[in-house]
Amino acid sequence: MDLTTTSPSTNYEPASSAGNEALSRHRERRAVEEFEREERRRANMAEVCASVNSADLRIRAWERAHQLRMPVDPLHPVLDAIAAATRLTLADVREEQRLRSARRAPGAI
Repeated sequence: MDLTTTSPSTNYEPASSAGNEALSRHRERRAVEEFEREERRRANMAEVCASVNSADLRIRAWERAHQLRMPVDPLHPVLDAIAAATRLTLADVREEQRLRSARRAPGAI
């Protein structure tokens, strides 16, 4: 039985070197993604409390930031947190609730 052996190519790159490079690229990509996520979060939080924005825009920004919808219940405890985060009064938050409810009601314009 004739067994032929082949020698590795002279340009052979060890697997660990290629693996380290791939890992380094992955880490760099993740760092860029994390930076972009943080920038979006900062921009969104600025929108949440920007006094030039309406109550509706501030609350929508809060909802996006927390991936939650403002509760319909006017006595829900999270309304205090929404008011504080958006720099609105609790009355402003409840008024926005009322307006949204009116828009959802049948026959509302």
